[in-house]
Amino acid sequence: MNIEQSINKLLEKYNNEPEFQTALKEMFASLDSKSLSLIKDEAFLERLVTPDHIITFDVKWLDDNNIEHINKGYRVQFNNVNGVYKGGLRFHPSVNLSILKFLAFEQIFKNYLTTLPMGGGKGGSDFDPKGKSDNEVKNFCYAFMKELYPYIGVDKDVPAGDIGVGAREIRNLYNAYKEYSGKSDCSLTGKPLDMGGSLCRTEATGFGVTYFALEALKQYKHTDLKGKKVIVSGSGNVALYCLKKVTELGGIVIAMNDSSNSIYVPSGINFDILRELKEDKRGRIKEYKDLVKDEVIVKESKAIWEVKADIAFPCATQFELDEEDAKKLISNGVIGVFEGANMPCTIEAANLFIKNKVIYSPGKASNAGGVAVSGLEIEQNKKNEKWSFEEVDNRLKGIMSTIFNNIYKCAKDLDDEYNLVKGANNYAFIGIVNKMFH
Repeated sequence: MNIEQSINKLLEKYNNEPEFQTALKEMFASLDSKSLSLIKDEAFLERLVTPDHIITFDVKWLDDNNIEHINKGYRVQFNNVNGVYKGGLRFHPSVNLSILKFLAFEQIFKNYLTTLPMGGGKGGSDFDPKGKSDNEVKNFCYAFMKELYPYIGVDKDVPAGDIGVGAREIRNLYNAYKEYSGKSDCSLTGKPLDMGGSLCRTEATGFGVTYFALEALKQYKHTDLKGKKVIVSGSGNVALYCLKKVTELGGIVIAMNDSSNSIYVPSGINFDILRELKEDKRGRIKEYKDLVKDEVIVKESKAIWEVKADIAFPCATQFELDEEDAKKLISNGVIGVFEGANMPCTIEAANLFIKNKVIYSPGKASNAGGVAVSGLEIEQNKKNEKWSFEEVDNRLKGIMSTIFNNIYKCAKDLDDEYNLVKGANNYAFIGIVNKMFH
């Protein structure tokens, strides 16, 4: 079997699913000969890239005027060789099967890297919670869960939140699950504390990517975040708590954005003010300018990558940072780019960082903090325990440190020290394939 030909043939099959195809390309392009030698035949390849189950359904819900709307709902249960299917639910107009397959495929390897027993899954809907009343969101969540609940459960599939699915949505989804299933097991993570949620879950992805960055900066550059000028793209949950932790560790976050605008604040962005604006008031980031006395320059969203900084954390959404953006960051002297979102850098941008010896971490490694603490939430629920914030935070720190050290060692063993993509993909690929076929 000519492995290269077989992979190319396989990739062609997914021309109409560009996001999923990109995730496959990123994985296969980075595998070394030892990993590739584990691929025995084309049937193996097919099995590796084909989800175990794809569940699709119509979600019929009523708005406040009693008018019925219909959205598409999905759950991709990709691979459970490493444990129960685990991965978020995303409510966003862009949601389609290609995006969910890409995210679920990534999740298989990300979850393996955490060392916790979790397989890969992802789900969601093209429903947009933005601009909907709390009652409409509730109606949608109940209608969505009515279709999904037979397919999930603590020993089968445990979804969590993702873009568009925050505390409000999880509360509604979990209440609906309990009502329809008659069970109150840990079938969802990211739950509010009064429903069995874990402390530090809200902060986990943003804190986790920062802890990963600390390990990498220490290893590669013998430095830390103190005094570093930092860009954090996005202003959702991941970006906010990355801002919080970077600031606590002495870094200065000087630029952030949302889908409309970016803000540049030379003196540093204040977490409490931005959190209140985005989470409590559901406002736009440009309004930050009206809330502070500091100098705030508002530009278009993409202008964030033109800001001169030491470190960048892309924490918004997939493929937000392209090759041109990467060139700007490199010419401005960036030393590290750490993904807080799922594959926010295009393959071309990632390759440029690696070639220029910028420390670059793929999201499947550096944004694994959220799913790691979801795994810890399952453990607490099963044991009927509630761990302190400090205990969960310490475990999170330990997990992120382990992830970095495992993939850094793998990259070094492959004689490509700055290629953490190679390190993460080969380490996780070998682990998953050995579980699938041995």
